Amino acid sequence: MAFELPELPWAKNALAPHISEETIDYHYGKHHAAYVKNLNGFVESDSSLQGKSLEEIVKSSSGGVFNNAAQVWNHTFYWHSMKPGGGGKPTGAIADAIQESFGGYDEFRKQFAQAAATQFGSGWAWLVLDGKKLEIVKTSNAETPLTTSKKPLLTIDVWEHAYYIDFRNARPTYIDTFLDHLVNWDFANQNL
Repeated sequence: MAFELPELPWAKNALAPHISEETIDYHYGKHHAAYVKNLNGFVESDSSLQGKSLEEIVKSSSGGVFNNAAQVWNHTFYWHSMKPGGGGKPTGAIADAIQESFGGYDEFRKQFAQAAATQFGSGWAWLVLDGKKLEIVKTSNAETPLTTSKKPLLTIDVWEHAYYIDFRNARPTYIDTFLDHLVNWDFANQNL
């Protein structure tokens, strides 16, 4: 069974004016779609991968198989980490956990933005649950907390293709926009 490019959780223009439909066309329609296509090529040529879930492949593979499988998973998770009309301070259990782990939203925001801004080159910044405490981690390239004991709650993609059309080289502005206008705290609450 071939993997399919998952549906976006919102219309391609729904994140405008913060993230343009053009960015989504390239990021989702080209990059994410290419990872799915490449993964299917690996699965087709390696019977040991056939019948495995995406998560099983991510957790058990390396090299090109891992890179493509993890990028399929990471991008799908990223799309759900945003929503139209999102952003701002969290509510519910995630707000309580942020208060407990970071001493408040402002400290969380500072640490999350710093992690995303200082991820050298391509990668991701994540809010994860490590045991009973929240933590911020950054990963390079296709690396993902899915391969660790830490549970991902939300992520921001800091590969240049995630923001370059709309923000050019202003990664910090993209990060601020994500936190102020896009982050999906409902998704983080569901994952918590």
